[in-house]
Amino acid sequence: MILIRNAKLINEGACYKASVLIDGERIAFIADATRNPLSFVKLFFRIITGIITGKNLKIIPAGGLLLLPGMIDDQVHFREPGLTSKGDIHSESRAAVAGGITSFMDMPNTLPQTVTVEALNDKFDRAANESLANYSFFIGATNNNPEELKNEGAKRASAVKVFMGSSTGNMLVDNPYTLEKIFSGPDAIIAVHCESEAIIQANREKYIQQFGEDLDITYHPKIRSREACFASSSKAVELAKKHNTRLHLFHLSTAEETGLLESKSLKEKRITGEVCVHHLWFCDEDYSRLGNRIKWNPAIKTKADRDALRQALIDGKIDVVATDHAPHRWEEKQGSCLKAASGGPMVQHALTAMLELCKQGVFTQELVVEKMAHAPAELFRLKERGFIRKGYYADLVLVDPDQSWTVRKENLLYKCGWSPFEGTTFSHRVVKTFINGTLVYDDGQFNETFRGKELSLARSTRVHRRGSRVTGNNSLSFNYLML
Repeated sequence: MILIRNAKLINEGACYKASVLIDGERIAFIADATRNPLSFVKLFFRIITGIITGKNLKIIPAGGLLLLPGMIDDQVHFREPGLTSKGDIHSESRAAVAGGITSFMDMPNTLPQTVTVEALNDKFDRAANESLANYSFFIGATNNNPEELKNEGAKRASAVKVFMGSSTGNMLVDNPYTLEKIFSGPDAIIAVHCESEAIIQANREKYIQQFGEDLDITYHPKIRSREACFASSSKAVELAKKHNTRLHLFHLSTAEETGLLESKSLKEKRITGEVCVHHLWFCDEDYSRLGNRIKWNPAIKTKADRDALRQALIDGKIDVVATDHAPHRWEEKQGSCLKAASGGPMVQHALTAMLELCKQGVFTQELVVEKMAHAPAELFRLKERGFIRKGYYADLVLVDPDQSWTVRKENLLYKCGWSPFEGTTFSHRVVKTFINGTLVYDDGQFNETFRGKELSLARSTRVHRRGSRVTGNNSLSFNYLML
């Protein structure tokens, strides 16, 4: 047994001092002196009972520390298989755990691409042997594999990933007939990367004709423009409404796109949205200082866009904060904006960056926990994850809110060896990370023998479709459709 004693617990919109008892893989008891003074008496007897039955007790004093549920990152690129010079499941899950991320969902644009059940199962097998964090994987859509997505084995994936705009891995789905089949298919979550390829290519040719091919980074958000993002996101929403699809818009980057989403509770939504830490932290004013370090697809845009994304998160329009962790070798990030690779490493620093924004008064700590732990667990129907609740898996993070530190090359854990945050000083530091009840990260030290678990998904009730209409009882609540 492990007792985390007198921490400042942040969970389900509340903040209070509490002690949490871990027994095996699970949270056995939560004692809250403020709201339930008798809970500590019950905790005492629970501990005594455990000791009598032969269990050992380890006490972790946590006064002054924040206790959070483990973060769940719904969009990472850990590069395995086939691209492991950039990163791999072991190296990047290690960095994630040090950053307070206890579960991740990996994208399909690897080599080979994860567009078959066979490739999907291979990634699960690799993670079982290599990952320090809990894990799941997306299966990717292509112009040629709609039938594969209906395979029973594809249900093991956390969602279907559709690139409605080309990105790393060249998995563009641009056939209208194929898109209709995907969006009208099984009631899986369809998660989309939205950028109009036609608009991007037209912008690219325009700027090349005007200025040549040696374009600097400031042209990146002009080529992969706000118009390209909004046109593609609008199309995805149109298809989702037509077919009543469970749509998740990945890495929104413009103010206009936030208008596609509603300020409702997550349980009421069929269309949800995600924003990434880099779109909440950086803006186009940072290109002159950081250059290709902050080259992502979709591109980082204006300060007004950043502020609109922040507000949409607060207003409940955007549901999830993720990283889109996408490491590249440093040499791949060099050259013009047409040549340098898009993407960067984020998992080690995402939570601390978000907590820094809390200190700046942008967000509350409760909101960060909601968007990085609770919401991903609810949206992807993860069993017994994402909350500090009795009986749930003990995926927990202890954070020191008063331990400042500076990001430097020597403390980076990414295999690629660089970060857009190098030189940034954060006021919060992750000091301990528990996964499935095991202390996996302890102030710089890792339990390298530990391996995470495959995330279990609560399967949805089948929604039968005929054409573009949902058949059956249309008065069924969203909760019924989701569970």
